[in-house]
Amino acid sequence: MHTTAGGNRDRGLGKPTGNISAMTAQYPKLFEPLDLGFTTIKNRSIMGSMHTGLEEAEGGFDRMARYFAERAAAGIGMIITGGIAPNFECSRHGAMLATQDDVPDHRKVTQAVHAADPDVKICMQILHSGPLAHTPDLVAPSPVKSRIGRYVPNELDYDGVQKQINDHVQCAVLAQQAGYDGVEVIGSAGYLISAFLVEKTNHRTDEYGGSFENRMRIAVEIIERTRAAVGENFILIFRIAAMDMLQGGMSWEEIITLAKALEKAGVTIISTHFTWHESAVPTIATMVPRAAFTSVTGRLREHVCVPVITSNRINMPHVAEEVLESGEADLVSMARPLLADAEFMLKAAEGREDEINTCIACNQACLDHTMSGRMTSCLVNPRACHETELNYEPTEAVKQIAVIGAGPAGLAYATVAAERGHNVVLFEASDTIGGQFNLAKRIPGKEEFSETLRYYSRMLEVLGVDLRLNTYADADTLSEEGFDHVVVATGVEPRIPAIEGIGHEKVVSYIDVIRGTVDVGQKVAVIGAGGIGFDVCELISHSGKSSALDRDLFAAEWGIDFENHPRGGVTGVEPQVPASPRDITMLQRKDSKVGAGLGKTTGWTHRLTLARRGIKMMNSVEYVRIDDAGLHILRDGEPHCLDVDTVILCAGQESLRTVYEAADGRGLVAELIGGAYEAAELDAKAAIYQASHSAAAI
Repeated sequence: MHTTAGGNRDRGLGKPTGNISAMTAQYPKLFEPLDLGFTTIKNRSIMGSMHTGLEEAEGGFDRMARYFAERAAAGIGMIITGGIAPNFECSRHGAMLATQDDVPDHRKVTQAVHAADPDVKICMQILHSGPLAHTPDLVAPSPVKSRIGRYVPNELDYDGVQKQINDHVQCAVLAQQAGYDGVEVIGSAGYLISAFLVEKTNHRTDEYGGSFENRMRIAVEIIERTRAAVGENFILIFRIAAMDMLQGGMSWEEIITLAKALEKAGVTIISTHFTWHESAVPTIATMVPRAAFTSVTGRLREHVCVPVITSNRINMPHVAEEVLESGEADLVSMARPLLADAEFMLKAAEGREDEINTCIACNQACLDHTMSGRMTSCLVNPRACHETELNYEPTEAVKQIAVIGAGPAGLAYATVAAERGHNVVLFEASDTIGGQFNLAKRIPGKEEFSETLRYYSRMLEVLGVDLRLNTYADADTLSEEGFDHVVVATGVEPRIPAIEGIGHEKVVSYIDVIRGTVDVGQKVAVIGAGGIGFDVCELISHSGKSSALDRDLFAAEWGIDFENHPRGGVTGVEPQVPASPRDITMLQRKDSKVGAGLGKTTGWTHRLTLARRGIKMMNSVEYVRIDDAGLHILRDGEPHCLDVDTVILCAGQESLRTVYEAADGRGLVAELIGGAYEAAELDAKAAIYQASHSAAAI
């Protein structure tokens, strides 16, 4: 238990209901049960809400049942589903729980979770998207279009507000009937309720607008009426924007006022959220330090007596333990980490932390998919959300398999095949595993990529893969050892564009730049503006410590004031972005906006970061030649010469297939995977996905 700062309110929380297993002793706080009075959460871990697309897919609820049940069986304390709409005004085509006809599908999910572990709680998130809805019928407190919204919302009249409140209540009642242990009402992120809370999106003059007491009325009434409808023995969570990252957003005093009012209205738990979707501050990308926002939760926790959840970039057990030990939260929410590894909590309990497949916050297969209407999955775990389709069953015919190349594709294939029982030899010509991930982890803001290499290194040991470093596997070796199957995952090599003077001493490869084996001048041209080009620009424009490893540096760079908490946490705070130590121009042939092909949820952060450092970006460029004077180009038919000391080539890749062609020529059964199969923009997501599916089938 703990008290408030004044020490005058005993919350009566955190009383263990039994002996904590010796296996969980390394993380006593994480595995401590939480007594809610009418029920107990078995530990302090939550699989946070994350919409996956299963909610709308054909047969999606059966798949969702399997997806959540695997996490429940592995020891998570509580699950919160992806957002479910309470009515048509917020979702014409998305999943809803609005009538009795919707209940049976949801019951499939709750029954599967409770069958996996009766002690695991599952709550359904009620999400009314309000001004972010993709329907012309969308509603909001005022007709204020979101910066990222599709339509101008329809303003609710008084009766319309009452309907939205009643629909939330009805949705909660139906969730209770479907077997959920509770619901989470989302009041953040720019969705309906949060649009009422913030003055810039609420221009009303009735009892639901004007003063903050009026603006928060809808949130309080939803909780009051829901509590009256579902009774006392049902978990009610409200997700509050504890720092919304909006200029002119909610003040700290308003957040405290709302939290206290919600507590009085009957919430069981308050969940803290950070940012609106339209905010210009990253909160979930890999460049964000671990547990960057938990101190905000900790401050709010001192003002309420109900348990408080914190979230964002808590991706390993020791991080969760530190947050709980510091008193910054009662529960930790981890959504993407449970995509990356369904057995996260089981491995933590059994002292197998080094076997956790860590979420690296790349967003490439999860949130990028979600925001573009594709099925969510995970770059490092392609089984996520595909548990009924992709399984690694024991093989009935053991094969001797050679995997050539220990990059992401080779590592994924080797570990999946070995897990299934095949005998695998993994050849790697260099002295370390990882391939292109060894470059990625050197980029400031991508340090998390080293976690994936740690995971694979450990799994090669656990699964007994015969790893042969500093070994080039040629056709003779493969023939002599009598392999049944050869998998060529030799990756890619940089493409050398046909530009006059490409052999000039000014020209260097991105690989050498990232490895630090060449000197880079003060005036630089980067040819190629894909992901590699942006990574290189990030590296050579950066100086000092990576802000991904330092919360204060991160806050300064993105204009966040954690200490004084102005409105939104950012109002009036100027980002302090260190200027680039070099004069850099990034160029591309395409007419599209530079960086248009970057990830939907993180691309804007990379573009904004480099722009703030003064990096120039040019599209529609024709490369003419490179000579002592610099890089000669044509743009809009006009000739230009960029006076640069260094030209860095980031102009794509070509597949390395020499071993495959030699093996095929010897009659060996061979296949190509990863970059060796298709040398598009470096794509670890596609490589791991393809390798895992292929290894699951052999």
